[in-house]
Amino acid sequence: MINVIAVNGSPKMQKGMTAIILNPFLEAMEEAGASVELVYVKSLDIKPCTGELSCWKSKKGKCYIQDDMQQLYSKLRKADILVLAIPVYIPLPGEMQNFLNRLVSLMDPEEVMRDGRTRIRFKGDVGISKVVLVSTSGWWEKGNFRTVVRIAKEIAEDASVEFSGALIRPHSSLWGEDEGRTKEVLKAVRQAGYQLVKDGKISDVLLKTISQPLISRKERIRRLKNRQ
Repeated sequence: MINVIAVNGSPKMQKGMTAIILNPFLEAMEEAGASVELVYVKSLDIKPCTGELSCWKSKKGKCYIQDDMQQLYSKLRKADILVLAIPVYIPLPGEMQNFLNRLVSLMDPEEVMRDGRTRIRFKGDVGISKVVLVSTSGWWEKGNFRTVVRIAKEIAEDASVEFSGALIRPHSSLWGEDEGRTKEVLKAVRQAGYQLVKDGKISDVLLKTISQPLISRKERIRRLKNRQ
């Protein structure tokens, strides 16, 4: 059985727009036969990494900070797929940044050179082989996701695992305005979750459908002008 751990970084937790996209994605993964666990970083006490790197030196693989991250380490080690659910802030919520930084304890410090970059990898007892991003933003353009997507990709590449794609939903503040497109997006989200478990990847067609415009750019500009 494929084990999935999803980490929702939205401060609004289950009431946020991120959950509206994330939850059907995870439900479909379960329907496809995966075991799924969802955690909200906002509900946990996860302190910032202090950069001591004792987890790489004197206490290899063990973070000395005693907080709720200790509970997550064992879950992360057993996971096959890590789902990062990150709403676009500037660039992302602080609690999520703390979580991402604390993943260093799961990394093997032995460096290798790949494609001109110094990389490491997850330790041998960490099962994660895929990282996927789910992200929402109130801004109209998909370009506003560049930083968050880059961060998720870098985490996967640094850990020497596959980045399985980004489910991005721009201008989420307009969610539900076009009922037909909203249903189309949700259908694609569910198909993406099912496909990832069954086929090991998500098609570009589904990712494009999920991020499709809910209104035209021309209409967006018209509305902005009317506010001025």
